[in-house]
Amino acid sequence: MSGFLRGIARVRAAPVLRGSAITQRANITTRPAKDKFGPVETVIGLTIFSFTILGPSGWILANLENYKKKDAAESE
Repeated sequence: MSGFLRGIARVRAAPVLRGSAITQRANITTRPAKDKFGPVETVIGLTIFSFTILGPSGWILANLENYKKKDAAESE
């Protein structure tokens, strides 16, 4: 069993010991955006982002009593 574990450790450590053959580079641009975002687009984007993040948790909190009732009925 210990030989098996050593073999797995050797296989996993091998790429780290050899170094990376593929060099990854991030595509970073320093130019400004082609089109400027106006205040309307900014508000729409922030609104959608907020609803996406806060919507599900708000739904759960608004219906928390219903979830408690279902749990109580299932446990009986």
